[in-house]
Amino acid sequence: MLEIIDLKREDFSKYTKRIEMNSTEVLQPVQEIIDNVKLNKDKALHDYTLKFDKADIQEFKVPTEVIEKSIENINPKLKQALMDARDNISKFHKAQVPEDWTMDVKEGVMAGQIIRPLNKVGCYIPGGRAAYPSSILMTVIPAKIAGVKEIICCTPPDKDGNISDEILAAAYIAGATDIYKVGGAQAIAAMAYSTESIPKVDKIVGPGNIFVATAKKLVYGDVDIEFPAGPSEMLALIDETANPKYIATELLSQSEHDPNAATILVSTSRKTAEDTISYLLKYLETQKRKEIIEESLSKYCHILVADNIDDAIDFTNEYAPEHLVIVTKDHFKTLESINNAGSIFLGNLTPVAGGDYGTGTNHVLPTSGGSRMYSGLSSESFLKKPTIQELTPEGIMNIKDMVINLAEAEGLYAHAFSVKKRIEDIDE
Repeated sequence: MLEIIDLKREDFSKYTKRIEMNSTEVLQPVQEIIDNVKLNKDKALHDYTLKFDKADIQEFKVPTEVIEKSIENINPKLKQALMDARDNISKFHKAQVPEDWTMDVKEGVMAGQIIRPLNKVGCYIPGGRAAYPSSILMTVIPAKIAGVKEIICCTPPDKDGNISDEILAAAYIAGATDIYKVGGAQAIAAMAYSTESIPKVDKIVGPGNIFVATAKKLVYGDVDIEFPAGPSEMLALIDETANPKYIATELLSQSEHDPNAATILVSTSRKTAEDTISYLLKYLETQKRKEIIEESLSKYCHILVADNIDDAIDFTNEYAPEHLVIVTKDHFKTLESINNAGSIFLGNLTPVAGGDYGTGTNHVLPTSGGSRMYSGLSSESFLKKPTIQELTPEGIMNIKDMVINLAEAEGLYAHAFSVKKRIEDIDE
C-alpha cells in the first residue's frame, strides 16, 4: 500500500496534490438552497432538514433548559476534559487579543488603532461521521474572548430531531448564546440572511463538507468567513532523530479523519521512513476506523525521502500543510526556515492530537495550501481594527502641502479645499 519515493525538486508538484474541492458540481444546488432559504426562511429549513437529515423539526432553537441539562447527561470524565480544554483554549486566545494604541506620526499628528469585536457570529458544527464537541470549543471560545456579544451555533440533528448531549454540553461550557438544529448549506444561508428563527450574523466560521464550504464561499461578502477549508492534512518533516513509532501514529491519526485526508512524510533518513511504514502497518490492524484510514492512505499518503534537509524544508513550504510535525536534530533551527503551515508541532513528544484538543491552540486551520496566505482561527478573527487620527493646528500645518499636492494631482480638488479652508482659519 505504501512505498518510499525519492523526492526530487523537479517532482515537487507531483506530491502537493490533495483532493480537489471542486465546487462546480454542487454550485447550482447550493445556490438554489441559498435562494430558497432567503425566500422561504424557516419553511425552507424545515423542508431541507426533513429531506437531508430525515428529521421533522418544528422548533429549530434548542431550549435553554435542554442545553443546561446536557451537562448532567454526559460522562463526568468528558465533562472534565471539556472544561480543562476550555481553560487552556481561553488562556491561549486571551494572549492573542491586541490593545488599542496611538502614536505621534509627526508633531501634532496623532494616529492609532482601536479594537472592537464583531457583534454576532455563527459557528457551524458538522455532523456526519462523528460528533465534534471540540469544534464548538475552538470556534465559540475565541469569539467570546474577543468580546462578541452573540455567538450562535448551527449543527445538523439526528433523525429523531435531537442534538447529542456531548455537543450541547460543549456549547454550554464554551459559552454559546444559542444552538439551532439545522445543518448543511441551509444553515449557512440562514446565518447569512436570517430566518424567522435564526438571526443574521456578521461572520460564519467552522468546518464542513463541500456543500457547506461552497455555501460559505457564495455568501461571502454579505457576511465574512474565516477561510475555505477541505479535508484534514498533515505533513511530518523528520530526520534520523524521529521516533518511527510516534510518526506512524501521526499518519494513522490524521488519516482516520476522512477518506480524503492527506498525510505526507518527508524524511532525510531512509531507514526512519522504512521503520515508520513497518509500525504504521502493524498499528493499522488495531484501529477502529481501519477502513477510512486504508482508503485515505491509498489515495493521499506519500512517503518521501529527501536528499537533504534543505530540499525537505523547501518541499514543506511548497506543500503548505494544515498540520506540520517537525522532528529534527534541532527543530527550532528547522522552524526558522518554515514559512507556510497552519499549526506546527515540535519534537517527538508533541502529537497533532495535542493541538486538536489540549494545548490551547486552535484546530480550525487552512487546508489545500491555504497556509500560504491564511492563519488559523484566532481571537483576532473576530475583531475589527478601526484606525483613528487627530490633528492639532501644528499637525495640519505639518501635512498640508503633502495632502494638497497629492489631492490636486488626483483631481480631487474638494479634498484639497477641505485642508485649505482649515489653514485659512488657523492663519487668521
